Amino acid sequence: MPQTTELIHTLKKLLKRHNKTYVDVAACLQLSEASVKRLFAEQNLSLQRLDAICALLGMEITDLVREMHAEHAQPISEISHAQEKEIADDLNLLLVTVCVLNRWSLPDITRHYQFNEPQVIRYLAHLDRLHIIELQAGNRIKLLVAPNFKWRDDGPIMQLFRAKIESEYFRTTFTKESEKLVVLNGMLSDASNALFQRKMAQLAKDFDTLSKDDACLPIGERKGSTVLLAMRDWGYERLFGHQRKKE
Repeated sequence: MPQTTELIHTLKKLLKRHNKTYVDVAACLQLSEASVKRLFAEQNLSLQRLDAICALLGMEITDLVREMHAEHAQPISEISHAQEKEIADDLNLLLVTVCVLNRWSLPDITRHYQFNEPQVIRYLAHLDRLHIIELQAGNRIKLLVAPNFKWRDDGPIMQLFRAKIESEYFRTTFTKESEKLVVLNGMLSDASNALFQRKMAQLAKDFDTLSKDDACLPIGERKGSTVLLAMRDWGYERLFGHQRKKE
């Protein structure tokens, strides 16, 4: 697709996103609606008119070009170890990262946490440099990560989460309506173990799908939820091994 066509296509999408019509553009350019439709159909927008339309959307032409390129960028499913370390080394940045991955807006973050707007914008700019988000005009947040985005299995973020889980996760009785603890112990064959792990993986996907489905709801209707799924070679003899008879 020629770049002019791509640019006009992106501009149309942005107009729709901002609830702007050809009537709004016509008023901005001081033209008739029919003339505006003809300009878009012929892809014959001068830089001056293009700049005026971008101003109508609260953006610059450079923002429009950036949006065009972002549409064709491949979403990332994982970031590097070094990038994760940047986030893990700053707990405030990590908090903002978790928020945006859960599709919080800038006002959502400042409303619920003790950050002022400049602080959040600084963290968002950091995430923009890491290509986790694109910080758009008006400080709107566009996620650049794939639906299957995850932290590195043994990376800095997971190491930090594990440390927190070990020290804080189980400091509750799991008796609240929103809590559930299930402890299972048994003996499984390798095949059954592998089957159960696949079911755990599917359950994790279901959780992720529900989280994404609920992303459109107001923050007040969503609560932070952490699910810990674990399975390992560990039996009660680990606790009472000294009582086992030697074979």
